[in-house]
Amino acid sequence: MSSIPRRVLTAALAVSLAAASVAGVAMAADAGTDATTTAGATTTWSASAASAAAKKVTLPPVNGRFDYQLGGAYTPASSVRIVARDSTAEPATGKYNICYVNAYQTQPDDVKTWSGRNSDLILRNSKGVKVGDPEWDEYLLDTSTAAKRTRIAAIMNSWIDGCAEKGFQAIEPDNLDSWTRSKSAGKQLLTKAHNVALAQLLAAHAHGKGLAIAQKNTPQLGTAGKKTVGFDFAIAEECQMYTECAAYTNVFGRNVIEIEYTDNPKSAYTTACKKQGTTISVILRDRDVVAKGKPDYVYKSC
Repeated sequence: MSSIPRRVLTAALAVSLAAASVAGVAMAADAGTDATTTAGATTTWSASAASAAAKKVTLPPVNGRFDYQLGGAYTPASSVRIVARDSTAEPATGKYNICYVNAYQTQPDDVKTWSGRNSDLILRNSKGVKVGDPEWDEYLLDTSTAAKRTRIAAIMNSWIDGCAEKGFQAIEPDNLDSWTRSKSAGKQLLTKAHNVALAQLLAAHAHGKGLAIAQKNTPQLGTAGKKTVGFDFAIAEECQMYTECAAYTNVFGRNVIEIEYTDNPKSAYTTACKKQGTTISVILRDRDVVAKGKPDYVYKSC
């Protein structure tokens, strides 16, 4: 699921950097077999091959106190060891910093990036109507072909480069599960294989920059998230609420960060603290993860 308004980037930055990196992304895409069929895309490119030339990455401290600051950056408590912020923000001093990018959907406040020459990267149904996320003011990106994935990855990789230059240690690409929201007129337009293929490109690029990369939600991946894509750890929203936490810990062990939200029964958070609060990072946040000092701000950690 999407979290909130997270990024404002200029079209000039996205387009210029994207053009510079298209060739490199295309080479990565060609590293494996990627054929789109009626059943979806198939990819034989392994995570180990993708990361063969990767720089050494550092994972978040296991069960380190976490703060989710996507709705606005603020000074974290001294006890906080891990902070996630939007790619437009600066990393928090002295913390392990995770950089958020909306990798599979558009941002409500970022129209220019996906207009003009990039307008065809927004998913459309058979009538040419843009396919939107039913819960957020965002459109799904079209990952259905290798050519479009290459172009999307070029844009995303320019943002990943910016995160690395700022000093973030990891990337959080959101909406990996967008294929589950891609139905139109009863037909599912995207597949899990399409999105996994894009994730492979992003993971290879992040690792090449020395950045760890998180699997955001998407318990449907099973072991493929780690073995096929090369995700290093997981960020799981509401996994206690929906009884999905084991899907992440079975794959990533203790390298899991869990966020529960205040608009769900509080028992989800309290149960999570009792069951796994001593082994993985578990926090409670307001749904819009607003900055500290705002009226709706809620933050708890166990």
